[in-house]
Amino acid sequence: MFWLIGTLISGLLVGLVAKFVMPGKDPGGIVGTILIGIAGSFIGSWVGSFLGMGSTGFLMSVVGSILLLIGYRVIAAKKV
Repeated sequence: MFWLIGTLISGLLVGLVAKFVMPGKDPGGIVGTILIGIAGSFIGSWVGSFLGMGSTGFLMSVVGSILLLIGYRVIAAKKV
């Protein structure tokens, strides 16, 4: 149970930092921010292992979240 709370809190922190670095109109409020942070952590871990960086941390999680936000904005811009 504590791992779930930790995941949600770290997802919120990562998502907040990513949205601070890339301000703009993004969906979801606090739940969206948490999901962006959690998904960004997975993306950051994958990118870090692909680049041979081994164990990744907070910075790569933020980078993954920023990549996720960039992807969302590219897709959203094509729909308009």
